[in-house]
Amino acid sequence: MDEIQHKRRVRYKGTHPKRFEEKYKELNPEKYADDVQKILDKGHTPAGMHVSIMVKEILDFLDIQPGQVGLDATLGYGGHTRAMLDKLQGQGHIYALDVDPIESAKTKARLQGLGYGEEILTVRLQNFADVDKVVQDTGKKFDFVLADLGVSSMQIDNPERGFTYKADGPLDLRLNPQKGVTGAERLAELGKKEIEMMLRENADEPYAEKIAATIMKWRYMGKPVQTTRNLRDCIAEALSFLPKAEQKEAVKKSCQRTFQAIRIDINGEMDALYAFMEKLPEVLAPNGRVAVLTFHSGEDRLVKKAFQALQRVGAYKDVARDVIRPSAEECIKNSRAKSTKMRWAIRSEEQ
Repeated sequence: MDEIQHKRRVRYKGTHPKRFEEKYKELNPEKYADDVQKILDKGHTPAGMHVSIMVKEILDFLDIQPGQVGLDATLGYGGHTRAMLDKLQGQGHIYALDVDPIESAKTKARLQGLGYGEEILTVRLQNFADVDKVVQDTGKKFDFVLADLGVSSMQIDNPERGFTYKADGPLDLRLNPQKGVTGAERLAELGKKEIEMMLRENADEPYAEKIAATIMKWRYMGKPVQTTRNLRDCIAEALSFLPKAEQKEAVKKSCQRTFQAIRIDINGEMDALYAFMEKLPEVLAPNGRVAVLTFHSGEDRLVKKAFQALQRVGAYKDVARDVIRPSAEECIKNSRAKSTKMRWAIRSEEQ
């Protein structure tokens, strides 16, 4: 029988790889901890990894006690989940939800490897809009709930997922890449006014009309927007009327807002958030606490109004009057924290 030849892992050339799949050290944080720490110390997020935001502020508010039952409505990389599990000290249980089958499986395996097994952590591939089904299935209401509405860095960094304009890849943007239409397919089926409205409502995009018009122009010319680079170039063309000195920064910000708007649309994020906020009081135990992290004005407005409306009818005994923001120090260390806002509420004792 022929001897099987050992095949060496393909390593990147030079010291600073640019392609996502070549960053083998960053993509294995447990194995290359020293290298990853150097990247973190520079204020960057290693590829394929996610740095959790406002962990201290969240834990201070939730005041988690051993034996309690909690929910992480958006598991992601599991950083917040792990911090909350530590507070339980081996007593109690956390249920964690996520719609991304790829990253949730990785996170579950990572947390199990750290000793958080089925006896204390249950991971469910489920949208937080269906949070009531967890309580129906388990019969247990939550003493604490966290919902981090941001997209995880692992999703943003991987060009194949289509979340970033910084690298070329398919314009996908689905949180669950196994379901629904892609961002490219959505742009191909909407009219000019619909695209413009989507950009305004989901991202407050000031150049929505010009971007929508350019997307339609490209379609009529037989070159529909199908990749992340296509969309970036399309936005750059739409903003070419601006003074040269302003174009680079304006294109960057419009790209961020446009990608966000399309992502929110194709994943039904606002509808899911509305359903989640409406169902929250019914899944919280008396005096149960909930914290929500938002990353753009539309999300924050929805969360603020929902908390206030439910407080007026007695569902909550207290809600945040002002947003809590990450510290300046955290924003320096993690630039992706800058747009974060945290709001909270405490369930009434009587239900």
